Amino acid sequence: MRIRTNQLKEGCILAADIKSLTNHPIVPKKTVISHKNLDIIKAFLVKDVQVEPILVNGDPFKPNEIIKDDSEEAIQADDVIKPMSSLYLKAVQDYKKLFKGWQANVSIDMPAVRTIVVPIIEAALETPRDIFSLYHYSTKEDYLYHHAITLAALSAVLGKVLNFSKGDCIQIGIAGAMCDCGMAKIDPKILNKKESLSKHEFDEVKKHPIYSFTMLEQVKILKDDVRKTVYQHHERIDGSGYPNGLTAEYIHPFAKIIAVSDVYHAMTSERNYRGKQSPFKVLESILQDQFGKFDPRVVNALTKVMTNFSSGTRVLLSNNEVGEIVFIEQKYPTRPMIKLESTGEIIQLIQNRQLFIEEVL
Repeated sequence: MRIRTNQLKEGCILAADIKSLTNHPIVPKKTVISHKNLDIIKAFLVKDVQVEPILVNGDPFKPNEIIKDDSEEAIQADDVIKPMSSLYLKAVQDYKKLFKGWQANVSIDMPAVRTIVVPIIEAALETPRDIFSLYHYSTKEDYLYHHAITLAALSAVLGKVLNFSKGDCIQIGIAGAMCDCGMAKIDPKILNKKESLSKHEFDEVKKHPIYSFTMLEQVKILKDDVRKTVYQHHERIDGSGYPNGLTAEYIHPFAKIIAVSDVYHAMTSERNYRGKQSPFKVLESILQDQFGKFDPRVVNALTKVMTNFSSGTRVLLSNNEVGEIVFIEQKYPTRPMIKLESTGEIIQLIQNRQLFIEEVL
């Protein structure tokens, strides 16, 4: 959908890069428009932009006027929105409503949860690559709700890669969606704090797996595997996790999957106290800096899904350069050789540690 820049508002999602006189975008596509972005766009005298017909809060975007360009007719929202994006943003907002109810001591309605979560799980199982662009839509204000839906989708996909049945993948996804439901019992002042948490506050947050388990204990139609997974999703195979410091042999296989999904999404998301990181930078951190904390089979599954590259794949780098993969060394799947579109130069990411693949185009 092409609109005039004076029709933009906070919460719009860019469908194409906004460029000036260089190849580097002023504001890249999939950016969720903020007040700061609006100021930048105004300063560069941009006349019109392309946006998705849905806002980050899941509502349809209805500008006063849709502008046609000379080569194409104005198109309707239903024709351009990607199914995964639409399902995801709607699921986030529907989950948010349930979470607000839990904060008010409303009991968990599992059929309602399944209605929200199962469609996004099934879409993710059908097109897993789409998951890795969803982090663009996460906002620090709604982080908890984005986190729940992303965990449902990503955990189910990792389960599929690990050869779990579809039924198990659905259960893994539901556990991912519900593992933080106990956050509803944490003081909102702690949840919404914009600075780093104190030790006392973090200790309170670390109780959320127990709160989640207690809330789900009353849900009779839920499988015990899901409850156990929710309780254990912050355990680490080296015994450094919580709430019980369990080691690998005592942690449920589903919980080992969600542990990886949890840290991946947390690190790629903007939070009140820190910015988001590139997905592939986070993957490298999981592979290297946090080695020994996660089940290697699950980490390998995440690596397999994220680096399912072939020569000719176009990628966006962390410096906003676009390039094409020309060679992949199997030892370093996140650091292939890239031919830059802007100059034709071939760079080796293994020798340029400051650069990361931002996303696959």
